[in-house]
Amino acid sequence: MTAPDAPYRRLRLAARVAGVVGAALVAYFAFTLWWVHRVGRSDQARPVDAIVVMGAAQYDGRPSPQLAARLDHALDLYERGLAPMVVTTGGKLPTDRFTEAEASRAYLVERGVPEAAILAVEGATTLDSLVLVAGVLGDADRPSVLVVTDPFHSLRARLAAEEVGLDAYVSPTRTSPVRGSAAFRREVKEAAGVAVGRLVGFRRLQRLTG
Repeated sequence: MTAPDAPYRRLRLAARVAGVVGAALVAYFAFTLWWVHRVGRSDQARPVDAIVVMGAAQYDGRPSPQLAARLDHALDLYERGLAPMVVTTGGKLPTDRFTEAEASRAYLVERGVPEAAILAVEGATTLDSLVLVAGVLGDADRPSVLVVTDPFHSLRARLAAEEVGLDAYVSPTRTSPVRGSAAFRREVKEAAGVAVGRLVGFRRLQRLTG
């Protein structure tokens, strides 16, 4: 016969297991948030096959302050001779005349980067853009890239680039207008995405959330 208190023992065991799992998830998220912040404060600038600028908003062909900050940093890296080419990325909204990639390319050309040294790929998301980057750089076995984006976005961009077959490093811009509490909120959001993406893969995460 089942002891009268058996259901209560099972309930206590389930509560303990739930508590352990919950604590593990909180610890995992806290670690991921710390990792997002840490990578955002790092700079892995080095010689690579290409500098990749992640897209951000543009206004009728004019980069937003956030995108311009990324482009200015990429320009500095290019002028330092760290890569022979720059890849600009990003799509557009249905009502836009220009893509983020096109606006970025024009911005860099105006500042002296030769058109022949710039490739523009028009992915709608970070992952889509990096898949295209891997495609255009596919002559190398595992192309090396230096990803330029905002600090809060750097870890996810690097991990996604690695997942699609790129040897990825990050060099976050230090002049982004996204600062303070706004940057922290972005870090929290990015940590959630990275935490799930590391478990299921960024391709699958995009399918699930897209």
